[in-house]
Amino acid sequence: MSKSTDSLPKTNGLHGSSSSQDQGPKASNVELDVIKLHSLPSEQQNLYLLTFTLGLESHVCSLSYEQICSQQAQFTKELLKIVNLATPVPTRVIRNSLGRCWSYILDKGDRKPLYESINQLLAVISAGKTEKELHSRHAAVYCLGEIYRAAGDSAITLSNISCSSLLRLSKLAQNHVGLRAAIYRALAKLIASIRGSLDEGTAKEIWKSARTAASGDKAALVQANACRCLEQLISSTSYFDTASDFEALKTTIWKACDSPIAVARRAAASCLATVLVKAYSDSAIPTVNSKPKKNKKSGKNQAAPLEDEDGVPSRPASPAAKRNNMRLELNLADLLSQLSSHYVRPSTSNKARAAITHCYIKVFRRLDRTVVQASYQQIASQLFSELLSSASISYDRYRLLLTRKYVHKILADCLGSQILAESGRLSAAKSLINNVLRNYPQVLKETAEPSKQALVGALNALASLIESLGSVFSSLGDICQDALIQVLQHPSYTVQIHAASCLRTFVLAYPQQLIHCASICMNNATRELNHLTTGRHSYRRCVGFANGLAAVLSVSPLQPLYGSLEISSRALSIAAELLKDSGKSELRISSTQVQVAWILIGGLMSMGPDFVKIHVSQLLLLWRNALPKPLTKENTAQRDLAELSYLTHVRDCALGSILSFLESNQRLITLDVSNRIAALLQNTAEFLEAIPMRRKDEESSSRIIPSLQLSDLVVMVRRRVLQCYTQLINFGPATGADALGDSKLLSLAVTLFADPTYAPGSLESSIANSTANFESIWDIADNRGFGITGLIYGQNIKPLPGEDIGPDHYDWGDNGDSHEDIDDVLMAPICGAREHDSVYIHTHERAHVNKLPDPPATEVVNSAIALFATVFPSQSPKVQEFVLEQLTTHLTAGALQRAPGRRAAVAVNTAMALLGALKVAVGEISAEPGDLKHPAVEKGLQALLRSFVVDPDRHLRHIAYEALDLIVSNRDPNARAGYAMALGSIHSNVGGMAAGLHLKKIHGVLMSLCSDPHPIVHYCAVDALSQVAESAGLAFSGYVSSTLGLLAQAWSSDAHNEESAALVTSNLELEVPTPMVIAHGIDSMINVLGPDLQDSSKARELIVSLTKQFERDQSSFVQAEGLRCWEHMYLYDPSHISLSTYIVHLQKNLQSSDGSTCLIAADGLYNLVRRDAQLVFQLAGEGFEEQVWLTLNDRPDLDGIRNVVETWLGQTSLAETERWILRTQQVLTKSVAKQAEEVPQSAKPAAEPDLQDEEVAGFATGEIKEQGAVAAPEPSQELLRWQVRVFALQCLSKLVAIIGKDLDLDSGSTAGHILQSKVGDVIRMAFHASTSPVVELRVGGLKLINQILTIFGSTPDPDFSEALLLEQYQAQISSALTPAFNADSSPELASAAVNVCATFIATGMVTDIDRMGRILKLLVGALDSINAQDSQETAIGDLRGLSPNAQTMVRMAVLSAWAELQVARADQSYLNKVVGPHVGKLLPLWLSSLQEFARLRFEPDISNHSGPPGPDESLEAVYAALNRQTLLKFYQDSWLGLVDAIASLIEKDPDFVFDALDGKRSVAQTNGDGPKTNINYRDEPVAFFFVLFGIVIEVLVTRPSNDSSNDILKILSALKKILLPSVAGNAIFQDSVFSETIELLDRLALTEGLVVQSALVDIARTLCITHPAAAEEDTSSDLSEDIEQLFELARIIVLVLTNILPNIAEPKSAPRDHLADDAVSLVRNGFEALVEISTIFPSIIKTDLYAKDNHG
Repeated sequence: MSKSTDSLPKTNGLHGSSSSQDQGPKASNVELDVIKLHSLPSEQQNLYLLTFTLGLESHVCSLSYEQICSQQAQFTKELLKIVNLATPVPTRVIRNSLGRCWSYILDKGDRKPLYESINQLLAVISAGKTEKELHSRHAAVYCLGEIYRAAGDSAITLSNISCSSLLRLSKLAQNHVGLRAAIYRALAKLIASIRGSLDEGTAKEIWKSARTAASGDKAALVQANACRCLEQLISSTSYFDTASDFEALKTTIWKACDSPIAVARRAAASCLATVLVKAYSDSAIPTVNSKPKKNKKSGKNQAAPLEDEDGVPSRPASPAAKRNNMRLELNLADLLSQLSSHYVRPSTSNKARAAITHCYIKVFRRLDRTVVQASYQQIASQLFSELLSSASISYDRYRLLLTRKYVHKILADCLGSQILAESGRLSAAKSLINNVLRNYPQVLKETAEPSKQALVGALNALASLIESLGSVFSSLGDICQDALIQVLQHPSYTVQIHAASCLRTFVLAYPQQLIHCASICMNNATRELNHLTTGRHSYRRCVGFANGLAAVLSVSPLQPLYGSLEISSRALSIAAELLKDSGKSELRISSTQVQVAWILIGGLMSMGPDFVKIHVSQLLLLWRNALPKPLTKENTAQRDLAELSYLTHVRDCALGSILSFLESNQRLITLDVSNRIAALLQNTAEFLEAIPMRRKDEESSSRIIPSLQLSDLVVMVRRRVLQCYTQLINFGPATGADALGDSKLLSLAVTLFADPTYAPGSLESSIANSTANFESIWDIADNRGFGITGLIYGQNIKPLPGEDIGPDHYDWGDNGDSHEDIDDVLMAPICGAREHDSVYIHTHERAHVNKLPDPPATEVVNSAIALFATVFPSQSPKVQEFVLEQLTTHLTAGALQRAPGRRAAVAVNTAMALLGALKVAVGEISAEPGDLKHPAVEKGLQALLRSFVVDPDRHLRHIAYEALDLIVSNRDPNARAGYAMALGSIHSNVGGMAAGLHLKKIHGVLMSLCSDPHPIVHYCAVDALSQVAESAGLAFSGYVSSTLGLLAQAWSSDAHNEESAALVTSNLELEVPTPMVIAHGIDSMINVLGPDLQDSSKARELIVSLTKQFERDQSSFVQAEGLRCWEHMYLYDPSHISLSTYIVHLQKNLQSSDGSTCLIAADGLYNLVRRDAQLVFQLAGEGFEEQVWLTLNDRPDLDGIRNVVETWLGQTSLAETERWILRTQQVLTKSVAKQAEEVPQSAKPAAEPDLQDEEVAGFATGEIKEQGAVAAPEPSQELLRWQVRVFALQCLSKLVAIIGKDLDLDSGSTAGHILQSKVGDVIRMAFHASTSPVVELRVGGLKLINQILTIFGSTPDPDFSEALLLEQYQAQISSALTPAFNADSSPELASAAVNVCATFIATGMVTDIDRMGRILKLLVGALDSINAQDSQETAIGDLRGLSPNAQTMVRMAVLSAWAELQVARADQSYLNKVVGPHVGKLLPLWLSSLQEFARLRFEPDISNHSGPPGPDESLEAVYAALNRQTLLKFYQDSWLGLVDAIASLIEKDPDFVFDALDGKRSVAQTNGDGPKTNINYRDEPVAFFFVLFGIVIEVLVTRPSNDSSNDILKILSALKKILLPSVAGNAIFQDSVFSETIELLDRLALTEGLVVQSALVDIARTLCITHPAAAEEDTSSDLSEDIEQLFELARIIVLVLTNILPNIAEPKSAPRDHLADDAVSLVRNGFEALVEISTIFPSIIKTDLYAKDNHG
């Protein structure tokens, strides 16, 4: 069967093509040639009809009103002809195109043929009763709906007969799913069009029919469309607004919510949300709530009884009937109760609960935003009390965790992220703190204490709000900290873990509280440890505070400026002391001490190897004591339960700290450490084997932890052992991995994940495991799943430890809905929770992963699979073969045949283990790859995977085909589907070249399977075909034509979409929608063709036609793929795409609520903007700019939009300077929404401008009134999100930087003059930013002020030439600096402000030292604080209490500021009075800082300690390596300025410098390590020369390749000053130093540009002139040893010259025609240098040098 596009008719209406093509069929050719159609082969008729229909649609859309009116009759005739075609029948795509044609004709043209068209279609609908005629009726129904959608308000009189005809047809269409669905869809369009004009009787008939279909139809598509029809009846009419109708509708909706297909459930949720929102009223009396209650005890006279409701006394029928006829009104509490009451019923399925969650979200989205924001606390309280705290929910573990996820989805993802604005989120966080968290423990009798589930929900919601608010949350910092610390004392371990996690999020967002929170947790834990014997639940509080402290300590590496070594060291000391004391206490107290100690050690492990390496030997000793080699098995069996539980608990806690160590300190896992830990793990495994298998039920008195039995502790320890083994093998040394990977581990892993014997654990699981009751492993919602792994849910596979996470394959199950994961949760029988594993809180690798830990029993299986995958490939072939046989035996065991649930779990586990092993073998996991290529092993793998790839479970097949390399014939559709995907996966992994020989065969097989009638088969085949095309690349180009024809046929076929007639096909298509993979397949074809699209006209036209269909499809995923198709087509063939139309299309999709569509639209815009930003924004129109900023406000993390703005700025900054300034001004002050509540007051007065200063007050008020664009929003307005405002400020900063560079190149720059004229606006924006409550804005504002001072500091005022431009802004700049030095400031802010102070003073705006005021006073005070020997910390202004790292940051900022002033002294004489008095203090500080910089940079391992610190050692000295990278950055930013300052002083007055250094030689070094060595710098300049010289040379050698010439030039300038004899003496001419210098100069001369080469010539000349040989008289004809150094220096100059004038070195080379001016200048300088240095050489060679010079 040929499917090539060569035989297709020409496609009309090509997007952006020539005018002749745009017009589609001419007026004379709009008639369908039926004879020609029927003369074509049957396989081509559909494509011919599709092409004609699409061409007709394109032609109609291109006509004007007059043209449409003149041809309406002919168009209508042709459309009706197509509807009535017997063969080929109109398929979905054709029906959609016909409907759009009719809609456009009647909407844009005359409506005269409206009645005639409706009557003609009604005639088709009512005629005939054969099955074949249903296809024509289907098309007529769809077209009728489209006609009513477009012009239904003009055909109201025909609405009754239309509805009646449709309802009659629904009774005849019981065997046609697509037709039944189309009927309800058409009815919904009709109702939406005529609204209240619909006859009440007709409406009730529709209501009845739709309710029946929604509740009873087996087709999910029919149910969904029936629910949409009901939704339109509710929203468009008032006939069903009574309470009785609502009760009847609820019954229908609850049945629809139990549908196994998500589409039907979501439609039902939307319908219910519509009626609830419509019934909402603030003043409503809760009538409906009382109605369900009365039915419990109602008698026979009750009118409308309801089931499963708790009661109040019954009432007579008559009042009830009257009440039922009353209009339904619900207040918010009643509205939410309607959902919660059904959610918590034990009989409600989890699928229905997912639908109710969707309903919650839709309700909140449709309610007014101000209502939701004002009622946040009420909403949260209702969710906490009625859902999370319900007894029917909390008793079932899976149900509880599922509900917890759903509540978090509602509060965090829906309300917190999408509905609430910034002030609303801040208010919501405050209400959660005050109304939930602070009510524990109970404070007031009238306020109930929140349940533990309510606390967990509140903590999760609060953590999400804190994460989104960032530094804005600081205003609530104090009350939040108090509340979290209080909740940490809760007796529930679950609450403690969630509180610790929330505390970590809080400290990460507000790091100023890190030390305070850590101190409180430590002190409280210490206090409670002392009260363990009092019996007041102190042991629970101890664990809570310990987890909180561990969580806070894990933030220290992420916030190095705010950490405290003292607290970390003290925590370790406390832990060690507790472990020592635990042996002296009774079991319960000892277990608490041990648990607290290991929790603290686990948290400290996240500090990283630089902290931990000092304590490795101590830790190994502690671990060895906790994990000793067990005694005999008999000895273990004789111990009582309490003692066994204690020993197991100790091992679990110790292994948790080992796991933290392995995850965070991989650099420390040496061979010795690896072997020691492996021995400890082996000891633990032997201990577990010695524990008796079965014991009687334990009494609570014998439990160490009341909620955990010994068996639970054993599972937890086994989990830890496997996790540690996996980490050790993955990240340990290779030799250690070989030693560990023995067959014992392999056997243990296989037993744990594939053992046929399994204890279900509950009666429900036992019943479900029976053959008669088992349906699917994925529906077993018991949080055990018969021992299934948690590494897979649905088709999503979680990465294994050490796996490289690359771009995943398309997840076709995801339709792009932002709340898709509500239904995804149901795809796994396991729900994760944070309390399952406390280690997740303080490990960095896991803390940022959304995945929550699975239950311990499931984690055992996960870890066993990961261990198997790591160890299996490294075994010998015999062992591998034996293990595969063992797996086969387990899978075929008789016990599994009687337990289908366990059999399914073992199959999934085995498939995951084999997939993981294959990933290790190909190097996707960071473990030893091993080898799986032995023939017997390959055969065994194939046999196992072959059994999985034909399994009915498609999720299991998905695992199997990832690694299978076989294809066979099979009649089972599951097998065909699995083999098809296996083919695609094999080809994509093997690659195009390796699989090229089989491409033809693979393509033929997949093409055949694409036409398979079974939905799963053709879905998988099309997906596999796309994979093959993508991996084959150009090799697939010969198959593009036939593949396109096949995909077009599949797209137009009703067998490949959900509107199929067959029930099974329709339902399966909703689960595995083929249109999605078809759309992706078309995109793959575009990428295969590439630029050849320009020449392949037929293929291009077909692709364009299909892509237009993708745009109009209902699926957001298909729409997103359509966008991708347009993007790639414009990339390869822009001449045939209309840019303006494409841009408008991108604009529309940028507003999509679907995340993937919005992302693709943003990326498409970015690709266009990269070419020509100005053209894109010009074609997009005026509103596009605002749309970009609003999109960024809705999605602050959308990088595509940020890239668009940055690229736009880069291209237009110089041409549109004024516009950019105004643009950023508008963004910084733009308000987007009205808020009904007040914004919580900030606790920080620093955020407000200093209005005591009159000038500042005028600046903040009077000038703002003059500039309306920058007026601060009213209290009722809402600014854009702070992330967007920070980004806008960054754009303004980049704009100023670009203009500054342009001014350096051209002082007459137009952009520079515009910026100068707008400098007041820029300073005003910087001022407002610097006084904002957002730290990032404050820092950005100060940096912007610094940029303006640097550029325009010395620029005269154009109106008053005797004054400087910025003089009028002195008071404003000074006031902007003031908040940075307040007590609530931060080190980053203070450092930025110090830089501004120095720049301000250096510009010369104020030359009188007495008028410099508080700015100079701050700098002098900071310097005095640094210089004071008795000062314990660096203080600047009121900012005190900084950590050592923060002190270093501020210290270097201050020293760098003074260095800047020193360098500026050469040009500004007034600075002599400023800097001069302090040089004596500054020089030793500068030099000591440079020495410290050299020490940090050159010493690879600063800390040589191998044990705990000594009593006399400071913590900073012991843990110097921990802060090395942090401190190094501060020095790297400042060292060049310090060198320049010292060199400028030496150059000006070396004697003064040496005097100052000699007088200050006892000044303490940078980190207070002790006094410096007594050095007489006057006699030994080499002492500090090597510090400076070493830094400069090392920076030049190791500099990054992207360093600019200006940066290199600055460093070389510093080097030139350092090499002066007054600094270097003769040290530079020592052989080792000189040779290294020459090698560096050689490299720079060969690789750098003319500017750098000019500096090299100057350096070489200076070294020659100052060479010791130059001072010696030429008294001998003998050559001295120093002459070689002179020759090397001369060679550098000659090398530079030969680079410019190659004919010097090679006389035969062609001379250059022209040299640039800078090159000529360099040549002149080079020859002058040669002439000058020639005089230094001895006379014996002077003649030769002169001759060379003359020749050159």
